[in-house]
Amino acid sequence: MKERILLGAELLLLEQSNVRKVARRLGCSKSTVHKDLSERLPYLDMQLYEKVQILFQTNKQEKHLRGGEATKRKYLVGKKISR
Repeated sequence: MKERILLGAELLLLEQSNVRKVARRLGCSKSTVHKDLSERLPYLDMQLYEKVQILFQTNKQEKHLRGGEATKRKYLVGKKISR
């Protein structure tokens, strides 16, 4: 478990990623990754935890932008352009 937590934190920071992408890479749920990085990581590495929290805040502030783009792409893919 310790290795998963530290690897998840490193992946998140190295790739400036989000919890979903890290969960996919580690083969576990996003809930597990979030719990690892927000509750378990401070007991292992406080400096790494603080860096992760900064990225979490950035992702939270930008999520409405990414969500909007993902929704737009989702509905554009299914539609044919008629002329």
